[in-house]
Amino acid sequence: MQTVIPQLRMTEAGRSLAFYAALGFTVDWEHRFDADMPLFAQLTRDGQTIFLSGHAGDCAVGGAVYFKVRDVDACARAFAAAGVPIVTAPWDTDWGTREMLLVDPDHNRLRFAQHAD
Repeated sequence: MQTVIPQLRMTEAGRSLAFYAALGFTVDWEHRFDADMPLFAQLTRDGQTIFLSGHAGDCAVGGAVYFKVRDVDACARAFAAAGVPIVTAPWDTDWGTREMLLVDPDHNRLRFAQHAD
């Protein structure tokens, strides 16, 4: 069970939601206090949930999230097929993981990592 939900800042909801949809995230729910207010949304992919917030006071652009995945190479192939730019292709780290790096439209860093466990 996931016990912490990372929250990332988005500046253009449509652009951000399209990017995360290309990664395989689905929108669980969206909330706006009023029609003219920024969007707050919960998204989930393979049991991993994140919040995206358009509210400037919630968090700053340029955050980072570390996703543990079963097969980072399969993720890389799926993301590339969806047209998502991969900043750093999967590589084997000195600490025994296999990782890749993406950056979302708001410069949030998304690291996907495969662990031996």
